[in-house]
Amino acid sequence: MRLTPRALHVAALIAAGGRGLRFGDARPKQFVSLGGRSILERSVDVFASCDVIDEVVVALPPDLMNRPPVLFSARKPLAIVAGGARRRDSVANAFAHVADRADVVVIHDAARPFVTADTIRRTVSAAAESGAAIAALAAHDTVKRADARRVITATLPREEIYLAQTPQAFRTAVLKDALAVDGDATDEAMLAEQAGHAVRIVEGDARNLKITTPTDLALAERLLGLAPSGAAIRIGNGYDLHRLVADRPLILGGVTIPFEKGLLGHSDADAVCHAVTDAILGAAGAGDVGRHFPDTDPAWKGAHSLDLLRRAMGIVNSTGYGIVNVDVIVIAQRPKLVPYVEAIRSNLASALGCDASQISVKGKTNEGLDSMGAGESIAVHAVALLTRT
Repeated sequence: MRLTPRALHVAALIAAGGRGLRFGDARPKQFVSLGGRSILERSVDVFASCDVIDEVVVALPPDLMNRPPVLFSARKPLAIVAGGARRRDSVANAFAHVADRADVVVIHDAARPFVTADTIRRTVSAAAESGAAIAALAAHDTVKRADARRVITATLPREEIYLAQTPQAFRTAVLKDALAVDGDATDEAMLAEQAGHAVRIVEGDARNLKITTPTDLALAERLLGLAPSGAAIRIGNGYDLHRLVADRPLILGGVTIPFEKGLLGHSDADAVCHAVTDAILGAAGAGDVGRHFPDTDPAWKGAHSLDLLRRAMGIVNSTGYGIVNVDVIVIAQRPKLVPYVEAIRSNLASALGCDASQISVKGKTNEGLDSMGAGESIAVHAVALLTRT
């Protein structure tokens, strides 16, 4: 009986346990920013949003698995595991965390952020039918074999040559056999071949490039329509507004201010932190507070917004940017903010990893107009200027 991908439980393993030494950056290449988001985050998000994928397991360098420098979406069950010394060790560690009911496991290099859902579906479908399949591109150039002196020893028939990509998908039993093979290999398909399994090829995608060097990153930026390396200075705007209600503490910039009302919200409703969070994420091209800390997620209920701001600054830092200055305007008829401004500045500076002199906080009334002027709400505007670190 032929099985379609939706009749299966499919697990995705993202191999991100390496250091990417050929890239030449202090950070592992999978954490380098590409258009305001890390390469790894882009790769994971494709699988997390793909309709044929039921769970995602990410193998990270062991020293980073407990404090990953990116935040992943929670659209699918997602686990983070420690990678190993070799690629096959990372895959084996991730495979050990896959649900027992998994029928097909699809493996993908974190350094290929442009994989498409269509490519994933083709590969999974082929593996479901035949046991193992990989995405690959047919060679269009004449292919030569050379010796150690770079002297040509043979011309290979290009109609038999394919350039392997990921994803690579396997029936669970096939992958178990492959990982049991002694020795190392450049990919899991090679192990499956050595274990005696036939591996099918499905059509890959020329855009599904692997980022290995800074030149590859520049090409990836062009594919996204970006100027290479991005701009040296970035500006972002943030805005937030919350209703004032009874029986809630009033927290602004991490400071609890004595007042008969507080701001209503899913977290502590700190409008200052929320506006600044949106400003810095916007400047880095990294989304907004709702994307990273949605009010539909119970994990953030009652959360301290200063902590969320710190997390957001970690995302900004991962893109290679730091704070130049932040300017905040709080619009509230009451209470007066002057006694609390310095404490707010200090808290924001601590969360953003900068000096308080780089933070400005101003209080304004709304001259009795609208909900702010009527004392029914508080609004905050923030502007952040970032520069490359």
